[in-house]
Amino acid sequence: MRKTLHLAVTFLLVLFGSTVSAQEKPKVAFIYIAPVGETGWTFEHDRGRSAVEEKFGDRADFDYFELISEGPDGEVKMRELAQQGYDLIFATSYGYMNGAVQVAFEYPDVKIEHSTGFVRAKNLSTYNIRFYEGRVAQGIIGGHMTKTNKIGYIASFPIPEVIRGINAAFLAARSVNPDVEFEIAWANTWFNPELEGEIAQRLIDNGADILIQHTDSEAPTMVAEKNSVFSFGQASDMEEYGPNATLTSSINHWSPYYLRRLEAFLDGTWESTDTWDGLPEGMLEVGQFNDRIPGRVQEQAADAIARITAGRLHPFTGPIRRQDGSGWLASGEIASDHDLLTMNFFVEGITASIPR
Repeated sequence: MRKTLHLAVTFLLVLFGSTVSAQEKPKVAFIYIAPVGETGWTFEHDRGRSAVEEKFGDRADFDYFELISEGPDGEVKMRELAQQGYDLIFATSYGYMNGAVQVAFEYPDVKIEHSTGFVRAKNLSTYNIRFYEGRVAQGIIGGHMTKTNKIGYIASFPIPEVIRGINAAFLAARSVNPDVEFEIAWANTWFNPELEGEIAQRLIDNGADILIQHTDSEAPTMVAEKNSVFSFGQASDMEEYGPNATLTSSINHWSPYYLRRLEAFLDGTWESTDTWDGLPEGMLEVGQFNDRIPGRVQEQAADAIARITAGRLHPFTGPIRRQDGSGWLASGEIASDHDLLTMNFFVEGITASIPR
């Protein structure tokens, strides 16, 4: 009798335990290099996280972790999350790549999505935005609006994503102003408001009256506003921080991608993919133009945006030569995605060097 009762209790416990396990919601984590803040790169990723949590919050648990450094710290955090039972991890910065690969290898049941990376595995996806498309409008506007013929460019790291943005902006600026020059300052950080502000001021002191940035804070915009020069918002609409300075902004929209990937994850159809979308797909937007931009310049920039969106204009269409004068793209030739993803050179006319 006692043996029969023990077996019955064991059966009920197993059955009850299995039911609880089956009802547990999957856990999804986002890791960020910076505070969420109110604008910029991390802010836009977190808007995407908020969108998926609003839609799928009854089907999954969502968490985010700020100020996770790239490199070893990022790898440690991802491994920690995997050990804590997170099922899906979004690693939202380029420098998380090596850690994402290692953790994906060690935890094959954990799915990882890496933003701006290029290494994939069965449980590791990559996704990115064609930011360089937005640089075309910035180059056209900046080339027309500069009075000193000097544009200051605050660059983060010398990686292909940043280099092709510089090249796209420069080519567009030179197409309307053959005398324009770029002074490029390397910050070697994605997010450091104090340093970004210092670099912005130095570029202005050196004669730049237009600022373009590939860093994440609003500090350069605020410095531009203070000095009565122009700037372009990065990742978010930054007009609030420089209503007179901000000519327009490149705005990232991650929500559609995150919604699509969470749907696949929860429906069991998730698989490793590589996504690289831009203006045509709505992942990138060029914000409204400042009224201080002359009408004809607005029309020219808007036309370029429309043609890129319609697939009738590619920012890297030859003839284009490399910085050293050697040939790259013949007349009418369009750069391949492979060329863009591995870009490690400046185009002809840029006098700055790329740190090695």
